[in-house]
Formats: sequence, C-alpha cells, structure tokens
Amino acid sequence: MNPFTFSTVPHVISAPGSATRLGEHVRTHFPLARRAMIVTDPGFLRTGLVDAPARDLEQHNLQALVYSDVVADPPEHVVLKAVEFARQHAVDLIIGIGGGSSMDVAKLIAVLAGSEQGLAQIYGIGNVTGKRLPLVQVPTTAGTGSEVTNIAIVTTGETTKMGVVAPQLYADLAVLDAELTLGLPPMVTAATGIDAMVHAIESFTSKHKKNPMSDMLARQALSLLSGNLVKACENGADLEARQAMLLGAYFAGQAFSNSPVAAVHALAYPIGGIFHVPHGLSNSLVLPHVLRFNMPEAMHHYAELAGIVAPKVAGSAEARAEALIVAMQQIAAMTGIETSLRQVGITEADLDRMADDAMKQTRLLGNNPREMTREHARAIYAAAL
Repeated sequence: MNPFTFSTVPHVISAPGSATRLGEHVRTHFPLARRAMIVTDPGFLRTGLVDAPARDLEQHNLQALVYSDVVADPPEHVVLKAVEFARQHAVDLIIGIGGGSSMDVAKLIAVLAGSEQGLAQIYGIGNVTGKRLPLVQVPTTAGTGSEVTNIAIVTTGETTKMGVVAPQLYADLAVLDAELTLGLPPMVTAATGIDAMVHAIESFTSKHKKNPMSDMLARQALSLLSGNLVKACENGADLEARQAMLLGAYFAGQAFSNSPVAAVHALAYPIGGIFHVPHGLSNSLVLPHVLRFNMPEAMHHYAELAGIVAPKVAGSAEARAEALIVAMQQIAAMTGIETSLRQVGITEADLDRMADDAMKQTRLLGNNPREMTREHARAIYAAAL
C-alpha cells in the first residue's frame, strides 16, 4: 500500500434544521467570537432562509453582518470588495451560506481579511501564509462539496479562472441542513448532483493521489447520490433524499479534496467560462465521453463503481464499466437536463477554441488516468455535440 496523507474539515453537523441553530453551534466551537459575517448571494438572500440562522447568531450574542454581493463564478473585484467589507467591520468569524461561489468567497475572505497577502499572491498550490479567521460553511446545494475542500476558484478574465489551494481553506465546521435545499429547482438539483457524482468518480480514478480513505468516501458518496438524485428531482420536498444528497456531496468533496479531479473538470471549464453554462451541467455534458476515452486505463475502476450505480449488471470488466457510463447517461436523461453541447448553444465552430482552453488546465489533466492531447480533447467535444 502506497503512503498517503488525508486532510479534511474537523467537524460536521448533518441534520435537517441544523442551520436554524447556527448560533448555538458557532458558540460551541468559537466561544470568543463577536462579529460574524454571513457571505451569500442575492438570490439566496431573497428566499428568506438566511433570516433564521442570523437570528440565532444574534440570540447567542453574535452580531450577524449579512454580505450578499456574491455572484456566480466570482471575479476578483467581487472577492476584494468582500474582503474590504470584512476589514471595515472588524469581523472575527466568516460564515458561507450558499452554493460553491459563496463558500469559495467565504474561504478567501477568511484567509485575506487579516492578512498582508494580496489575492494575486495566493493563486496556486500552498501559497497562503499565516492563519485565517474562523470559518463555517453551510451549503445550500448538494454539489460542489466546497464546504469540505481546500480549494477556491476565482474568475480572473473573460473566460479564465485561477485556483487557490491551501490547507488554510479547510473550514472549521460544515453544517449540512437539507431544509435549505428544499426550494432548489429540479434542473439545479440535477446539475449539482451530477457534479458531486463526477467528484466521486474522478477521485476514485485519480492518477497520483488515489488512496484508501478517498476511495471509501467516493464509493459511499456515489451510493448516496445515485440512490437519491432522481428522487430529489422528482419530489423536491423529499427531505430524506435531500439530506442524503447533501451528505453524498460532502463525502465526494472529502474524496476529491485529497484525490483530485481530472479531465472531466478540465474539459468542463471552457464550457462554463466561454458559454456561461453552470458548472455541474458542464461536467455532465462531457462526462460519458471522457469516461469512454479513459476506458483503456480505468476500466477496472469503472467496473467496480458500476457495482454501486448499476448493481444488477454482470459480466466482464468492460461490460460493467460500460454499464457505469450508460447509467450516468440515463440519470442525466431522467432528470431532464441537457445532454448535448448543441443544446447549450455550442457548435462545431467552437470546438477548436474549447480544446485550446482545456489544454491549459494542466493541474487537472495531470490527474487523469489516461494522458490527453489537444486532439483527444477536441474529439471528445465533437462526440459531445
């Protein structure tokens, strides 16, 4: 067995309704905190679901300052404005409540608000220095796993993104409350859920850091996600399915934070960056085609995962691996999300630019079980049309 390291968030609370007791949870872990900054987006703020957590913070003698200017795929100026807000109000605790964008911004505020470092200095792997403010993450979608990863993504140009990867980005506490996800539309539920499944699959086949802990979490994640995604899409009020989805996304986040994602994400980034397709849907559109490309190197791993997603399928490793791919395509079709690039406005004329952009994702492509060239990337996009 190869040596490995494993890092994760030290505390998790998984229970419906747990966000309404946020002040109690925060006070337990951070008895000296006084001013909490809640980081969210305008859409989630309008749901009114921030009110109860903020009220409970106030009831536990914590001032709750709500900051709701986060946008999807947050650009640098949004991050810097949020950091300045934290400094001006001398907050001593950061709480991300929302999807991946809100939680990513919360991470960056926590490491930058009390630091001399600038945002540009922390891009890359391991470039954050010093400590950060206490950090609590409360996801409102079952997808990104950002509440339990050490990664934050920032939009740095019209179509370009940069990542910050550092141990300081792991939160102190993650609160998984399915009641916050009950209002998610079926299409968002589907796209974010498949995103989480991609995290599990890619973690399980990661070339360099695959390890027994991540494998165990990836399998458990895939079991929870595949068993509950269609239920959650068909009946958005199914609290049990929603809680299972949150826990599955959390486990997948733990897995890929330690055994990282690869070519599916690399090829998804240009789809999101150029055409503003949501991240989870971008992953779903290329997933089956990347899996088929990887078959020569990852067949036995895919066959093992097929035992979870398509347990009735028997036969050779190749047959079972193919069953995993077909099952993922069927799940996407059953949820009603788009299944081809043309459906999101992409044409053959766009493929060269996308292939060029995908090849810039060297951090991700290096994790792929099979080496990918630009010609491979373009062929995968063509298959996904």
